Amino acid sequence: MGLKASRPSLAGYDDSATAALISRAAASDHGAWDELVERYAPLVWSICMGFRLGHRDVEDVAQNVWLLLAEQLGRLPEPAELPGWLARTTRRECRRVVTSAGGPDTVIGEEIVMAERNAVLRAAFAQLPPRCQSLIGMLTSDPPCSYAEISTTLGIPVESIAPQRACCLERMRGSMALLGLAEAGANPPGGGPGA
Repeated sequence: MGLKASRPSLAGYDDSATAALISRAAASDHGAWDELVERYAPLVWSICMGFRLGHRDVEDVAQNVWLLLAEQLGRLPEPAELPGWLARTTRRECRRVVTSAGGPDTVIGEEIVMAERNAVLRAAFAQLPPRCQSLIGMLTSDPPCSYAEISTTLGIPVESIAPQRACCLERMRGSMALLGLAEAGANPPGGGPGA
């Protein structure tokens, strides 16, 4: 299952057509399977390129992603979930390849994974209400602001800061889950389990 150099647009995505392809592919229709791969190979390819994998690694990742899809094809509740599922699975497989490679490339791979994680954290932070952004910003500044300073600046009683922080971090975790980071097991800064 080689990836093609051409990259057709996914802009014409159609749930009903995709649902029909998924149903036919799940029923062992090889033409439908080939069409699914043709349609979504550019998505898998572009994620692999973001990880700067070599050609063989890209082929391995793609093969694993398509194998996993074949195993899960009948279990996708909605056809609209297919692109997100493929993206998450491809990133997970790329991370597996990068971390198992060892050597100097592992450092680059770890930097890419960290950059991706930070981008999702920034996106989740940007979705917080302004009051939560101010609170989390003050708590994570270097050095962090004292509770007394936060209380004065934001007009929050000192005893309410920790519960509000927990609420804000929970909102951030929800945003991260929507953005796909929670699946990787990451937590926001200061937001580990029990925070």
